[in-house]
Amino acid sequence: MSISSEHKPLRKQVTGSLHMLPPVVELNVGGEMYTTTLSTLKKHPGSKLAEMFTGQHKLRTDSKGRIFIDRPGTYFKYILEYLRSNQVPTQCIQDVYKEALFYDIEPLIKQLEESPQIFGEHVARKQFLARVPNYSENIELMIRIARAEAVASRYSKVIICVVRTEEDAARCQDALNSLDMDKKSVVKFGPWKAAPDIYDLLDCIEMDVKDRGYKISLRAHVAEKGFRFKPQDFFHIIQFTWW
Repeated sequence: MSISSEHKPLRKQVTGSLHMLPPVVELNVGGEMYTTTLSTLKKHPGSKLAEMFTGQHKLRTDSKGRIFIDRPGTYFKYILEYLRSNQVPTQCIQDVYKEALFYDIEPLIKQLEESPQIFGEHVARKQFLARVPNYSENIELMIRIARAEAVASRYSKVIICVVRTEEDAARCQDALNSLDMDKKSVVKFGPWKAAPDIYDLLDCIEMDVKDRGYKISLRAHVAEKGFRFKPQDFFHIIQFTWW
């Protein structure tokens, strides 16, 4: 028995070809509706966005026949404004940058990377963190320790040792060896060869953990007997609050 067209799925895939796409295109980007021209979408031929409308890719449509793109629609208006007028957005820079990367619009990517927000994050800060050995791995380790200690507890604490130089690393290790640290897991960051100091790295640690949705506070480790130098120079406590 044949099925009438009115019973077919509302969302479908269509193979776009140039003669099928009208000069004016209606888009549904993550639930946000836009109307623009085909020439605007294809303004930068090497971009992923332009490639989508060359007729070589399957395009999805919504129930109204609008081309559907499964990306955050809120920020597409900034992408569209750039394509229309070469206006670089000044709002939601980080989010627009992610979308520019997805659509591979190289001129916009380069201009956004010159903005203070992107330059600071992707050039200055990330280049610094790339010089801190095992930074990302230590963040993961710290979170795993905190989660393991969170059973039936409101808080969990992780001790970290942050050392900038090889000499400081040796002093930190001497302190750990001289104390009963069997029941304490200490995560070590550093040493590194770059201008930022210990407190700059602590800011990075706090920022990156909070960005992952954790509620934390950071304080210097209180002095204990057996330390031959001020522990707050290297040792810090990160407290996770779970509820």
